[in-house]
Amino acid sequence: MIPLELVTSVPAEGMFTWGWTMIAAPALGALLLLVLGRVTDKWGHYLATLMPIWSFAIAACLFAEMLLRPADQRVVSAPLYEWINAGSWTASFGLRIDQLSILFALLITGVGSLIHIYSIGYMAHDPNRRRFFAYLNLFITAMLILVLADNYLLLFFGWEGVGLSSYLLIGFWQERPRAAKAATKAFVMNRIGDVAMSIALMLMIALFGSTSYDAVNAGSPQMTTSVATLLGILLLVGACAKSAQVPLQAWLLDAMEGPTPVSALIHAATMVTAGVYLVVRSGAIYAMSEVASTVVVIVGTVTLLAGAWIGSAKDDIKKVLAGSTMSQIGYMMLAAGIGPAGYAFAIFHLLTHGFFKANMFLGAGSIMHGMNDDVDMRHYGGLSKAMRITFLTFAMGYLAIIGFPFFSGFYSKDHIIEAAFHFNPVVGVLALFGAGVTGFYMTRLMMMTFFGEKRWRDDQHPHESPAVMWVPLVLLALMSIGAGLEINNWIGRFLAPAVNGEVEVTGLFHFTPIGLITLVVVAAGVALGWWLFRGDIPDRAPENVSIMTRIGRNDLYGDTINAAAFTNTGAGVVTGVVAVDDHAIDAVANGTGTAFAGVGQLIKRFQTGYVRSYALTMVAGFVLIAVVLILGRLA
Repeated sequence: MIPLELVTSVPAEGMFTWGWTMIAAPALGALLLLVLGRVTDKWGHYLATLMPIWSFAIAACLFAEMLLRPADQRVVSAPLYEWINAGSWTASFGLRIDQLSILFALLITGVGSLIHIYSIGYMAHDPNRRRFFAYLNLFITAMLILVLADNYLLLFFGWEGVGLSSYLLIGFWQERPRAAKAATKAFVMNRIGDVAMSIALMLMIALFGSTSYDAVNAGSPQMTTSVATLLGILLLVGACAKSAQVPLQAWLLDAMEGPTPVSALIHAATMVTAGVYLVVRSGAIYAMSEVASTVVVIVGTVTLLAGAWIGSAKDDIKKVLAGSTMSQIGYMMLAAGIGPAGYAFAIFHLLTHGFFKANMFLGAGSIMHGMNDDVDMRHYGGLSKAMRITFLTFAMGYLAIIGFPFFSGFYSKDHIIEAAFHFNPVVGVLALFGAGVTGFYMTRLMMMTFFGEKRWRDDQHPHESPAVMWVPLVLLALMSIGAGLEINNWIGRFLAPAVNGEVEVTGLFHFTPIGLITLVVVAAGVALGWWLFRGDIPDRAPENVSIMTRIGRNDLYGDTINAAAFTNTGAGVVTGVVAVDDHAIDAVANGTGTAFAGVGQLIKRFQTGYVRSYALTMVAGFVLIAVVLILGRLA
């Protein structure tokens, strides 16, 4: 393992000189579709789909070339131009293609390409399909800038681009009030994280004179513990907002108002993974503060339980999956907070989650496509026969997320649970409990959706989606099955030089006592879900549910807490500030102006314009001066 502060980049050569086209291709697609407008309506979606496919091909070539290089030559610097030059501080618009960023690039472009293909069918009848694809390309562009940047400032540029793109896509159906409100909510809540990120960037410039990763990594050991804690917490606040971690998670479930491919893109391959990337990329900072690292662990642990709670209470299939995303990102944050022992596990689970969660979100879209856009699982039932391909592919994602042996989640999530036990037994037990709840709510989803009696409405005639939609499902299902096995034995060794992580290699049949206990707990959750939802769906009217379910249905009252803590308090603060401004600051300013105006009016009386008046005033002045001088002499 090469210490992070000693990792240096080498100039781009060979295929690495093409790295910039990963970003340029989707950026060009978005530009053409937005500028040319209606001219591209008939073919714009095909052009937009080709762009991330090109980016994926470049990323795959770079990955292959990287594997052929020695471990100490895999960090490649590709500066494009000097972006900012302010005295002694400069910031480049450059790319850092290393083991961490290339895995993200593969995930973003690979899953993003499948989502684009799926969207051709899903959005076929939308009159604004061309604009939708332009926004998808913009989203891919921003996310690639974020993960490929060679400095925190450029990362923040992509970070803001992701926020803008999510606003445009969540509120794509802007004629729907709920969609417009959800987009605004996501945008505003993410601004909280952006403020913290901005302060963190300014602190980096003050401390290190630069925001480049190399400078920050090299300078971090010289930080005091208190400064490292402050910087780590500021970065975590930004990560919480972008990755929907407690307490900035309230926007995530509302984001389901956007088209389903948007949900898959945001929740699987792009936006919510950005916070995990930020924490892992900032490992040198967190290594200097045990407090900041522990806070990351606490946030991740609380969020994985909160998301599981919400997922267990919802009847909207997309919101169950959204709660699941919160929970799984919580696992990743937990692993990232553990430090070098957990970095590879966090990224490992991030990759496998990208496959099986995109699979299930797109599967939910396929179900909606066959059910007149109904998202209420109480109106489903028996869809396993009516939508055979969707059922089978969704089932692969289900088995992956619950950690069924040899499926992708079995390897990635179980590693995190074991690492959590080694870090702290209490954290380990909570992570283990979360795995059991995951087995419960995902089994509940499967039973309510695909099994039992038909509960379809009269206007619903479920049918399988067209091939352009189910082919991406099949590919993602295959990754849900085999990705964990393929990645398990090499990801720790591959990532270690980039994140200063520890190398741990496990085999196909690597069962530990904790792993076996995890299987038992998950099986218990699955059994409970099957038992409760194997027959008629229980009456879930508000008056007939438990207090736990009621809290979960209301998203743990996140909006109420935010309103009480921030909105109402903020309104009171604003009212007070306005009162001070009106009655104190404005009073002083206006009073001063009024006083000078009064003095001016008084002086104006002496400005008559008559020469004789001025002559008389001069004589009076001379007389006054003479009197004063004479009296002074006499004294």
